[in-house]
Amino acid sequence: MNQTSTLKEKLQSLLDKITSEDDFPVTNLTLDKSLVEEIEQLTTKVEEVNPNPQPLINAIDLLNGKWLLQYSTAREIRSLSSLPLGLKIGKVYQEIDVATKSFSNLAFVKHPWGLVSGSVKVTATFEPAEDETNKRINVQFDKRYLSIEKIFGIQTPKLNPFKVVQANNPQGRIPTLDVTYLDENLRIGRGGDGSLFILKRG
Repeated sequence: MNQTSTLKEKLQSLLDKITSEDDFPVTNLTLDKSLVEEIEQLTTKVEEVNPNPQPLINAIDLLNGKWLLQYSTAREIRSLSSLPLGLKIGKVYQEIDVATKSFSNLAFVKHPWGLVSGSVKVTATFEPAEDETNKRINVQFDKRYLSIEKIFGIQTPKLNPFKVVQANNPQGRIPTLDVTYLDENLRIGRGGDGSLFILKRG
């Protein structure tokens, strides 16, 4: 087994231990500090053996498809842990279409008593940034869709979605993301604010 596979397996094994079907994705707010440091150190080692160091040139098609977010330190993901009305965050997916340079983030939410379940979806477009790394993309967020899918287990198609609004883009700066590791089933990204995203093929 080569070094890349070994490090990937260690990282994946660690993430699998701390995630569950009912607690997705994990953020640094919910973990012990030493575990957060272990994830960061292991992630950095995996990034160093990236088989596609210029993914936007030689591996952009690998971005295509549905990805499951396993771990993040991003503020927008951490804020999902304190939803109103007792709602809990479920799985978070990102689906990318390279041909149209677009993607959507879909977060499922539910009430632990089964009272209500729904989702929040954000659509966006992206462009490769003009830099020498060939791994940075500029992001433009488009719309946010709020949906209630079930109330007391009953489908509610008229509430799916019940609200569509313009998504917020940061004032005075363009959101960026560096694709720091990419292969067929693992993707690691670093936001312009230093936030970390680890996703596996969904």
